[in-house]
Amino acid sequence: MTRSTSKFVSVLLSIVLSLTVTLNAARAQQALVIEGGTLIDGNGGEPVPNSVVIIEGNEITRVAEIGEARYPRGAVVIDARGKFVLPGLWDAMVSYQWFYGEIMLNYGITSTIDVGIAGEIGAAYRDGVLMGKIRAPRPFTGISRFTTRPAGDTGLETILTPGRTPASVEETRELVRAFVAGGADIVMFQDGTLPLDFYEAGFDEARRLGMPVSTRAYGPIFGPLEAAELGSNMLPHSSGIGRLVTRNPPPPDQRTNEADLYADMDDDKARELIPVLVEAGVALDPTYRNSWLRMPRDWERMGEEVRAFFDSGDPNMLAYYPYARKEAALAQFRAPRPTGEVWERRMRGFRNSLRFHKMFVDAGGMLIPGSDSNPVKVPGLNLFHEMMIFEEAGVTPMQIIQGATKWSAELLDKADELGTIEAGKIADIIIVNADPLVDVQNLRDLDTVIFDGRQVALGYTAGYDPVFKVESELNPPVSKLLWVDAFRPVAFAGRGGRFNGQPPVGPGRPLPDPVESPQPAIETISPVQVVAGSETTTVTLTGFNFVRRSQVYFRGVPVPHEVISGSEFRATLDARLLQEPGWHDLVVKNPQPLHPELGMEWGDGTSNAAYLIVAFAAE
Repeated sequence: MTRSTSKFVSVLLSIVLSLTVTLNAARAQQALVIEGGTLIDGNGGEPVPNSVVIIEGNEITRVAEIGEARYPRGAVVIDARGKFVLPGLWDAMVSYQWFYGEIMLNYGITSTIDVGIAGEIGAAYRDGVLMGKIRAPRPFTGISRFTTRPAGDTGLETILTPGRTPASVEETRELVRAFVAGGADIVMFQDGTLPLDFYEAGFDEARRLGMPVSTRAYGPIFGPLEAAELGSNMLPHSSGIGRLVTRNPPPPDQRTNEADLYADMDDDKARELIPVLVEAGVALDPTYRNSWLRMPRDWERMGEEVRAFFDSGDPNMLAYYPYARKEAALAQFRAPRPTGEVWERRMRGFRNSLRFHKMFVDAGGMLIPGSDSNPVKVPGLNLFHEMMIFEEAGVTPMQIIQGATKWSAELLDKADELGTIEAGKIADIIIVNADPLVDVQNLRDLDTVIFDGRQVALGYTAGYDPVFKVESELNPPVSKLLWVDAFRPVAFAGRGGRFNGQPPVGPGRPLPDPVESPQPAIETISPVQVVAGSETTTVTLTGFNFVRRSQVYFRGVPVPHEVISGSEFRATLDARLLQEPGWHDLVVKNPQPLHPELGMEWGDGTSNAAYLIVAFAAE
């Protein structure tokens, strides 16, 4: 074969391969056409009857009326006649739990925004969803958040462990960069008590990196006016509003019930504040269902629906719904409504808060029905309960729909991709059987969910088991750090110190080999993440009470390790162990017998766990 012939064959094979890949991709995701439904596109305009929405890949390529558009060859046509077509719903404030995924999809929720508690696992979970490996809504994450009340605070937490307290302006910038590098979709400030120049630096760095910012602007240093001035995208819980609109504000350092503040609302102050927030584009998410318990008009109905969710729920879903979370959700409705003067005052505050938010949305403000679903709420259903409270306030169905679609996407700076049904947008779409503009609760009458251009099979899977078990109680790379922090002084005191060879092991400094082993503990792991299919990888574990006969286990399998010192091992993870995505544990086990003071009283010879994220590989 001549060189020119060889080159021709090579080019031909390349073309054939490219066509094969293209055809396989097309077969994997056929074009969809939604035909004949009444379109409510999220922009707030008049509904369009007899609409056609064409989806190719994950993109909406054409929106028209019947007879105005040619359909792609081989497209699957979804008959939506007599039905209503809308953008997928958002729950824009969620303390996400791993078991929410299927449930939310079955309520038509296709996007969520968490509250900055995912840590390192958040980006791996999100990417798994977007790759189609995890059945769940599109998760946007803060990864971590700024707060003066960090979780743990042992000094051993990673930079992405929620939350972080900066000590300087420069550290604020560094943390913003770290959060974004770790995969954050939004930068989150948890309270309003940091120095003002910290917020200024954080906003400046976030904007430089193209990140939106969410702020719980309760003050006393950083409140809603400062948030508006710096360009905050969102005030979760409508934080700080009550203090600004009450007639006689309490001292800045005095914590006061929000309902008490609104009970004495000054309408003139409210009318002055609202245009400032609207002009600045600050979205408000009041989270009534979370923060105003037993006050809503439909509270008893909500309780009945929560009980029905569990009493007559799908058995496949109930098979994996955690029992403790079920009991917590039911417990909220067991307490009777209070009575008395204090309750009456707070009910007046609740009604004034409803009135304020109705004034806000009618003035052009973005009012978001983010539910703050957390471990004591039913995901999905909780968003519709928040919508019930919006209805009580007089918010129109169209305004509620826009809040749960277009405005949620806008607060995340994702309006060019999501939130409305328009050509060029990602195809997250729901079809419902009854008109939600007559009753917004008709959004529950769900017929079809399309997520990322694919039709979702509704229903539940008894074996639902996403490989990344995201929890709202944090997902640290090393577990039980509070225990480690408490154990360390004991382990290094007196006789215990002899087990912890801090200098590197070398000639004349062998690793301790005691007859009675101490209880080992892990403090750090590095790296925290690899990609499935990685080559053989070395993982460094640091801690203390590592001895000569210690063994490192990965996913329950002993793996070889190199001894650096009594406080550092390097474990070798063969490539064959890194094929399966997940959040996989490593532990150090010391042999029996255990030292009576540093073993049995503190453990069983097995350390706390460190976790290696094995992320899904891009296809």
